[in-house]
Amino acid sequence: MNIVVCVKYVPDATADRQFESDKTVDRVGVDGLLSELDEYAVEQALQLKEKAGDDTLVTALCVGPEKAVDAVRKALQMGADEGVHVVDDAIAGSDAAATSLVLAKAIEKAGAETKVDLVVCGMASTDGVMSVIPAMLAERLDLPQVTLASVIETQGDQVRVKRDGDTATEVIGATMPLVLSVTDQSGEARYPSFKGIMAAKKKPLETWSLSDLGVDAGQVGLSVAWTEVQETTARPPRTAGEIVKDEDGSGATALAEFLASKKFI
Repeated sequence: MNIVVCVKYVPDATADRQFESDKTVDRVGVDGLLSELDEYAVEQALQLKEKAGDDTLVTALCVGPEKAVDAVRKALQMGADEGVHVVDDAIAGSDAAATSLVLAKAIEKAGAETKVDLVVCGMASTDGVMSVIPAMLAERLDLPQVTLASVIETQGDQVRVKRDGDTATEVIGATMPLVLSVTDQSGEARYPSFKGIMAAKKKPLETWSLSDLGVDAGQVGLSVAWTEVQETTARPPRTAGEIVKDEDGSGATALAEFLASKKFI
């Protein structure tokens, strides 16, 4: 089985995140990491490999700036067999439509010799939270999509997943090849072991550009994005809280007035 896992390098949510002068997210000047929701995708791909056998290949694929290679390395440390990092200055500022184009072309290239049976994605990225890449990939690759899976079972080329909604649980079946996205309820992602960290240093990690994928630079980037950020506002500094001392029995009244002023009650 040939599995490609799409992973994303995102700014650390605990870091001081900034915007560039063109109002795109600064992905170079801040600390970044493998998106937590994509760790679940890597985990499920590795579990499928463990079930299917050693002849299964798991490739971690990432599109992003030079530092984004760290996301691929994390996936390799977790247990992925090889990695691909697509990096090109022209990609900066790309929206979901352009990103899905680059990912689709990279997946096609990864499956040039051995067809890709399964494309696995997280349910969303922790920075954009759009949740549209799996559907866009399915359209571009002309594959069925099975999304938001919390439980994944396979038998041969058959995939059976459980989707937990607000009011009901669905069970869906599909036949590979397909695009699959998993939720954060699909199973805790493993931590890289020392052995895995050392082994990752010897695993294949390729770097591809747009020209390697046959994608014209005019098809990607901020200038052709369908969406535009027109204004950004910095988060206001945290203010000191107000302490109410209940010395004369008026504490409950003060608390109720505060909650009412914030329209909580």
